[in-house]
Amino acid sequence: MARIRKGDRVVVISGDDKGKQGKVVRVIPERDTVVVEGINLVKKHLAATPNRPGGILEVEAPLRASKVMPVDPTTGKRTRVRTQEKDGKKIRLAKSGAEIVGET
Repeated sequence: MARIRKGDRVVVISGDDKGKQGKVVRVIPERDTVVVEGINLVKKHLAATPNRPGGILEVEAPLRASKVMPVDPTTGKRTRVRTQEKDGKKIRLAKSGAEIVGET
């Protein structure tokens, strides 16, 4: 079971964006990376085409999953994740015992 899923609120624990929180937009398990809304912004240069003008866009780049931690829904602070079986399904719980719910 994944520690971080799409839709989770996470906090960055190291790097230039340390301390910032955001929502996970995409998880790339093959590369062990996540894309977080508004975090790790890079400039992407687009060439002009007949259909769209060119320019410089700011887009979110992937960052290592080990550099983010889920946010506890009750306290709003970062937390470790544990799993538990409930009604025959695995659920993710914060250290405090609150269930962590993201998109499916």
